[in-house]
Amino acid sequence: MKRKIIEIDEDKCTGCGQCVPDCPEGAIQIIDGKARLISDLFCDGLGACIGTCPEGAICVVEREAAPYDEKKVMENIVRQGPSVIKAHLEHLAHHGQTDFYNQAIEYLNEHKISVPGMAQAGGLPHAPATGGIPHAPHAGCPGSMMKSITRNRPASGQKSTEKAESELRQWPVQLKLLNPAAPYFDNADLLISADCVPFAYAGFHTELLRDKIVIIFCPKLDSDLEGYVTKLAEIFKRHTIKSITVARMEVPCCSGVRSVVDKALERSEKKIEVREKIITIQGDLK
Repeated sequence: MKRKIIEIDEDKCTGCGQCVPDCPEGAIQIIDGKARLISDLFCDGLGACIGTCPEGAICVVEREAAPYDEKKVMENIVRQGPSVIKAHLEHLAHHGQTDFYNQAIEYLNEHKISVPGMAQAGGLPHAPATGGIPHAPHAGCPGSMMKSITRNRPASGQKSTEKAESELRQWPVQLKLLNPAAPYFDNADLLISADCVPFAYAGFHTELLRDKIVIIFCPKLDSDLEGYVTKLAEIFKRHTIKSITVARMEVPCCSGVRSVVDKALERSEKKIEVREKIITIQGDLK
């Protein structure tokens, strides 16, 4: 079957092992000084390990792979103790993996293993009878953590009279839709942005986009990241690019934007200045 699964760039991997603790499923091990995906069966393809790699050596791709097997994963999880069980359940819950979550609970019940509950260090409650996933404290991918953001607004009736102007200079903007031969790339300053940035950062148009050509994509949800590397490399090869600004969110999985850009630059054999702008979930520029 074709599904999302992680891919490790062996040339970039230094074998530091920082990705291993963030994969309690046991899909990654350090072998011969490199991080290796040891079994398709263990990798859920959700990419919790991506943000902890300091070299940007891990990405999520879509390819033919054996189906993820929650029961086999649980055999490995339970050997690591209650804390790892709790982290794994919360990881599934926050990614909306209802079926896998309930399979994990079923495995624990079948083997008479205690399910971490809310009374136990703030863990997850038992799966409800309806089969739905309960709300739980976050442990796992920060990019999917539920969070409400409070904004201070002017008193009712007091609205700004200042109209914001768009700084968009081309269409389309999504990398999948862009033509690498488009003339607007000639002598351009590029803004390569994660999808969420324009929604989070109020100054996107005035501070980031002005006088730039924009390219957007999501390194976590878009499936063809290898295709993105190829297309960006072609853009870099075909045109004189003056500079590249990478804009991404602070969550670890968003670091994949920079990883795709770096791989494309390497493939294009071009040396282009890259600046990185990181936006917090609250909408501030780091």
